[in-house]
Amino acid sequence: MSGSSAQALERVEYALRAAMEKGDWDSIGAIDQSCRQAIEEAMVDPVDEDALRARMEDLLSLYRQLIARCENEKQRVGVELKKLNQSQQGAKVYQLFG
Repeated sequence: MSGSSAQALERVEYALRAAMEKGDWDSIGAIDQSCRQAIEEAMVDPVDEDALRARMEDLLSLYRQLIARCENEKQRVGVELKKLNQSQQGAKVYQLFG
């Protein structure tokens, strides 16, 4: 893996981790595309396969964390939507009898 490939993977990993910590979901989508491109470029001519493997394992671990965060966020939003729906239904009933 060339130095520039390793640096590109490090940059996207750092950016992805920072966006995840901030909960910046819009940026995560864009960074994910950059990550995919950096991985493709690194795979074309891997000079140091051990370094590439280590970087890929780091990215895999980060993506696992990201998926867990996404699942948590999905559940949180689902609960909020359920509460909102219940509030709207209560308001409709109140309007009928009010």
